Amino acid sequence: MLVKTKYFGEIDLDADKIITFPQGIMGFEEYKRYTILYDAEEGKKANISWLQSLDEQALALPVVNPFLVKEDYNPIVEDEILKPLGEIDEQNLIILLSLTVPTDITKMSVNLKAPFLINSDTRKGSQVILENQNYEVKYYIYDKMKKLKEEKGEE
Repeated sequence: MLVKTKYFGEIDLDADKIITFPQGIMGFEEYKRYTILYDAEEGKKANISWLQSLDEQALALPVVNPFLVKEDYNPIVEDEILKPLGEIDEQNLIILLSLTVPTDITKMSVNLKAPFLINSDTRKGSQVILENQNYEVKYYIYDKMKKLKEEKGEE
């Protein structure tokens, strides 16, 4: 399936790479189909990936693995909320956080409060709002991302 994207041009996407968000995502409820794209050189693992809408080519949200920026991240989600995603376990659960990169890059942040949860087996996802008061909507991560780059020898 050929998909047009704003940032990656036209890509050929296998059907097994399509993730469905039955309720859409916050602010974009009408768009249900997404994929995850990686902007990385061959052989290198990217810290940042993109949740790319297949229904709106201009909609691509930068996302990160929460454990890169907050090692003890442990979202508690009620089973009832996860039920539509299918049987979830540690092997098939993908958790991603939306990333905001403002003009002042030192104010880069992730949203710990509303992660994307994806069942890699069923390829169904949901964005949930966590009850945990310790998780911030704007968790600043510039220093952590800079350190990750340094550890990889990229700076």
